[in-house]
Amino acid sequence: MTESAPQRHHDLRELFNALRWIVRTGAPWRQLPHDLPRWEAVYQQTQRWIKAGCFTAMVEDLRLVLRLAQGRNGQPSAAIFASQTVQSTPESGHRAVDTLGQLLALHVTPANEQDRAQVATLAEAVQDATGEHVELGYVDQGYTGDVPAEAAADYGIELHVVKLPEAKHGFVLLPRRWVAERSFAWKTRFRRLVRDYERLPETVAGLHFVAFGCLLLQQLFRVLTASASA
Repeated sequence: MTESAPQRHHDLRELFNALRWIVRTGAPWRQLPHDLPRWEAVYQQTQRWIKAGCFTAMVEDLRLVLRLAQGRNGQPSAAIFASQTVQSTPESGHRAVDTLGQLLALHVTPANEQDRAQVATLAEAVQDATGEHVELGYVDQGYTGDVPAEAAADYGIELHVVKLPEAKHGFVLLPRRWVAERSFAWKTRFRRLVRDYERLPETVAGLHFVAFGCLLLQQLFRVLTASASA
């Protein structure tokens, strides 16, 4: 930057506080409270953070620290692939979480895209996030077939389809796959993610990583507090 370039007017912490308020309460950008920075500044800085991969890196670091604090390996060897169509939006989110339900990767597509068609993109993102440590991926019956299995195998992941019991009555808890549903439930604590109001899919994905960063901080605090008092 040159000496004549405009200098930062708002404190970065205040901008981040405003972003967390948006994600938590579900308010539109233009309805930020007056005691927070102007919405234009918050949105602009949010886009800079998302493009720089700041929130993705934050979640990766926190996930690593949390797993180590729980006595696990730093990187998971298994992941759960799942999809969710957000209400009142044409977009659909395809995500992968570890066996603790922590976000590994997220891919936003039109809602009419097939789940099995997103396996290659998710598998590549998962291996990038974990340093190619994931060997097994749990999926539901929407990912059945040779095409998704081969797409995952190209990235060193073996897909395991978790099937429903042949004679089920009411709600059935699927082994391994239920972790992804718990992850969806965690997400709904952040009202901005219950519906999609954004025009850019990159913004939708970025806000998810903001939310999971907050969740990981809370979980890490509880784990470290429990260890200190033990």
